[in-house]
Parts: sequence; C-alpha cells; structure tokens
Amino acid sequence: MPEPLRIVVIVSDPVLSQGDEQAIAQAERSRLLRIGLLEAGYNLVATLPADPFLTERLDQLQADLVIVDAESDARDALEHVVMATRDERRPIVLFTSDDDTSHVPQAVAAGVTAYIVDGLSPDRIRPILTVAMARFRHQEALLAELYSARGELQERKVVDRAKGLLMQRQGLSEPEAYAKLRKAAMNKGVKLVEIAQQMIDVVELLG
Repeated sequence: MPEPLRIVVIVSDPVLSQGDEQAIAQAERSRLLRIGLLEAGYNLVATLPADPFLTERLDQLQADLVIVDAESDARDALEHVVMATRDERRPIVLFTSDDDTSHVPQAVAAGVTAYIVDGLSPDRIRPILTVAMARFRHQEALLAELYSARGELQERKVVDRAKGLLMQRQGLSEPEAYAKLRKAAMNKGVKLVEIAQQMIDVVELLG
C-alpha cells in the first residue's frame, strides 16, 4: 500500500471583531476537518500558523499537501502559504465557512487547487483531497509540457541563429551549416544547442 499523504493544516486566528459566533464556527470546522483526516487514514503531521517561517517548516515536515483552514478573506494566511509553496509546489486546499465567493478567482490564481465552501463533513474529506491531488498532478504535467515546449523553442532559436551566422560568414547553405554544427557537436560530445551557443558567444566576443 502507498504511504498515506503527509498533510499539514494551516490555521489562521479568527478575527475577534467579527464576533464569537464566527470563532465558534471556525473551531467546529477545524474539529470536523481533523476528524475527517484521521478517519480517512491520512497522516496529519502538524498544525501550523501562517507565518514567515512556513517555508522551512513545510520542507522539514516533507508535506505532500497543505490545507488552509481559514476564512476566505484571510489574505495574510493565504499569502504565506502561496509564498511557502512557490519554489516547492504542493497542492493547496482551502476550507472555509464563508460563502462569499468573491475571493475564489484570486485564490485560484494564487495557486489554490481546491476551494471548499462550508458543508464540511468528515466523509467528504477523502473525495475532496483525492480530486485535489489528481487536479494538481494534471496541472503539474501541463506545466512540465509547457516548460519543455518553451525550452525546445528557445533551443531552436539558438541553433537557427548559429546556422545564420555560418551561412553569412562562410557562404554555406542551410543544410551545410546545420551539418557543420552537428558534426562539431558530435566531435565534442555535447548537445547541438551547446555548440551553437558557444559559436554565438565567440562571434559576439570577436565582433
């Protein structure tokens, strides 16, 4: 069996000015959330505050998934979580009892994988997190494809520029320039784009 997900819950302090009822509602939501995680067999490794030390704590705990237990307008909590997962991306699930959905676009744009409003019950936890993980993995696959395509495009531009320089300076045709670059790359045991960039650097240096 695969290891259970290592989950970290981020809790923001309720705003006192909003009254005791909201604080009580947030405490109840937090209780149901923990019950649901435990009943579903997840590994709840820590409950942390949203503070500037969050990045280091998530790395130390090797969290697979981050749950934000906060009201939808708790911008500070969300900002800390987004910053903490910027370099080491992790799925983020936001649970809130606030039915004000005006913050949803901002949250999703910031990197929140799933935004769950109210209606939290322990038996909903597993399907919610399963969908969140699947969505996150799909997004990561799309990003990897995008970065790969951008890298290939950039490499093609470098090779094309090097071919153009050879054609201009040595009077070669495009196939001849490409063949010369390819032969040089094979002789030196490097990638075609590397030999092309080296040639461009030399030309720029010598003028």
